[in-house]
Amino acid sequence: MRIGNLLFASYLLLTVVSPTRILAQQSCENLIAVQLGHASIVSARTVEAGPMKLPPNPPTPRTSVEVPRHCEVKGIARPTSDSEINFELWMPDPGSWNGKYMQRGNGGWAGSIPVADLIGPLNRGYAVAATDDGHTGGQMPDAAWAIGHPEKLIDFGYRAVHETAIHSKVLLHAFYGTNHTQAYFVGCSDGGREALMEAQRYPEDFNGIVAGAPANNWTHHFTGFVWNEKALHDNPAGTLPVTKLPVIQKAALAVCDALDGVKDFLIDDPRECKFDPSVLKCAGEDRADCLTAPQIEMLKKIYSGPVNPKTGEQIYPGYEPGTEADATSWGIWILGPVQAMFGNSFFGQAVYENPKWDWRTMDYDRDLKLADQKTGPILNSYNPDLRSYRANGGKLIQYHGWGDAAIAPRDSIAYYEKVRSFMAQYPDPRNKGSNAVDDFYRLFMVPGMGHCSGGPGPVSFGNVALDDNQQPQDAEHDIVTALDKWVTQGVAPERLIGTGKIGTGPGEQSNGTRLTRPLCPYPQVAKYKGNGGADDAANFACKVP
Repeated sequence: MRIGNLLFASYLLLTVVSPTRILAQQSCENLIAVQLGHASIVSARTVEAGPMKLPPNPPTPRTSVEVPRHCEVKGIARPTSDSEINFELWMPDPGSWNGKYMQRGNGGWAGSIPVADLIGPLNRGYAVAATDDGHTGGQMPDAAWAIGHPEKLIDFGYRAVHETAIHSKVLLHAFYGTNHTQAYFVGCSDGGREALMEAQRYPEDFNGIVAGAPANNWTHHFTGFVWNEKALHDNPAGTLPVTKLPVIQKAALAVCDALDGVKDFLIDDPRECKFDPSVLKCAGEDRADCLTAPQIEMLKKIYSGPVNPKTGEQIYPGYEPGTEADATSWGIWILGPVQAMFGNSFFGQAVYENPKWDWRTMDYDRDLKLADQKTGPILNSYNPDLRSYRANGGKLIQYHGWGDAAIAPRDSIAYYEKVRSFMAQYPDPRNKGSNAVDDFYRLFMVPGMGHCSGGPGPVSFGNVALDDNQQPQDAEHDIVTALDKWVTQGVAPERLIGTGKIGTGPGEQSNGTRLTRPLCPYPQVAKYKGNGGADDAANFACKVP
């Protein structure tokens, strides 16, 4: 039994037999007295059913949403003298509880509890929790909290999520008087990194995991941010205005849109796209509908990704053509300030612990080596050894949008392939010696989708928490239901059905036509059968290219 489970078992024993502890199945308010070792309960209160005001960050289309009656518990874990891990647990009334526990991941550098992400699971009957990852105020690209605080970086890297799981399960048992039947973790971006970290480091915490667009190759990923920053600014003549993004996207679609057999303003698999931006070179002076030679050179660097100039080694994949002009894509992440801010915060505050660090001095050999040595063991969840997670019966579903301008989509494929290669050496003795990764781990690549959600195409499949009451919740249309069915019934997801709107071209509004399209487990892709509307999933089949 692993340390985490030993702690959980010890807590349960103390809760039941010690006269100084609260006996199992307590009222919500009495949970304030539950003792958790190095954690403490700050508040425990019953929240009546009704509208809940949503926090302004992250912004959502709605300002409030209905929530059911539930018990809200807030706690702080202090596993070290420099730790302060805030966590929050919501538990539906016993009659509404589905018997399961879910934990939600964070985003960016975290720094706050993502309470909006607790609403959807609560409405489904889950007891659900989340954490701020051990610090406050760092959700924007700011890691100043890490300077001089190595324990806080560890809390962010992996300890806060595990601590939250351990303590929340104890509180859950105290409230309901029974153990949960299954435990799931669902996260995207940094939450996807956390998800894979749990599978690798704490394989007994969760029976099922959804890892969306994981930033699990953190040190190389953030090096890629600085690479793009330098590509954009090293040569002023190569500056690319946002107004040229539709020109680039239109040219990419003209070359690659129909490769999957249907023209739908989507590049189903950008790896098959041989788009050369040189076709946009201005014949004479710079114009709005063409690119200068320096702009083309800069664009090629972003598409190709960072390379160590001393060794020629690829550091991190580049970004894909086909969604450059989408509202939440390159204009915000790459041409805008977000990638640069994250890259600078990582090297300046987490690696060098010097806010005056200058990205212009970046050495892709020296600086990456230091980042890998100092922070890689803490932040990277790129270990392909998932044997313990598999042995514990865990199931893992990963997804990534091909239009993601924050985390390079091909890195999800690279990690999946790394796991498949490693696990092939270690057949599963419980499954007739099978060494097939898809017995427990499946990856879904989503055409057109941006970072975690949004974009043109089949981008909605249960991946946006606040859409829980607006989308079908069967195992084909909802990724969490698919995970639950895989864990509880042994039925693996052979496909997901994504929904969305058909676009009409870069920079233009959708024509409003509803689109459904199968999302296929990698390496399969959706292929048009040749008959029927391209907006109907029934007219596509999952096939290996």
